[in-house]
Amino acid sequence: MAVKDKDRFSTATRIRLLGEQTAARVYRSQTRRQARRSRLTGRAALLALVLCSLIVALAYPIRQYVSQRAEIADLERQKQQAKERVEQLRDLKARWQDDAYAEQQIRRRLHYVMPGETGYVVIDPAATRTEPADSRAADRPWYSNVWDGVDKADAADR
Repeated sequence: MAVKDKDRFSTATRIRLLGEQTAARVYRSQTRRQARRSRLTGRAALLALVLCSLIVALAYPIRQYVSQRAEIADLERQKQQAKERVEQLRDLKARWQDDAYAEQQIRRRLHYVMPGETGYVVIDPAATRTEPADSRAADRPWYSNVWDGVDKADAADR
C-alpha cells in the first residue's frame, strides 16, 4: 500500500490523472455542446420553416389588401371630385336661372343690344391678318355665328 500511496503522490501520476480528468471534462463539454447545437439547429430549422410558411401564406393577402386600399383611396378621391363638380354645376345652374346673369351672358356672347342701344364690334387688325375667319364672323348675322359655334363644339366631341 505504501507503494500505491507513493505512486498516488508522485508528480507523473498526478499529471497523468490531471490529464485524464481534463480530457474527460473536455470530452463531456464537447458532447454537451454538440447535443445542444444539434437541438438548437433542429429548433432553428423548424422555426425558419414556420416563418417562411407564414410569409408565403400571408404575402398574397397582404398584397391584395394594400392594392384594395389604394383603389379605395382612388375611388374616394374621384367621389370627392365628382361632388365638387356637381356643386359647381349647381352654382352655374342657379346663376343661369337669374335673369340678370342670363342677359349679361347673352349680351356678351351673342353681341345682343337692347332696343335703343348701339352695338359696336371692335376688330383687331392684327387678328384679321392671322385669322381671316374672325373678320367673316363679324360680317355675318349672329345666328350664323351661333350655329358655327354649335358645329365646332360638336366636332370637338368626336
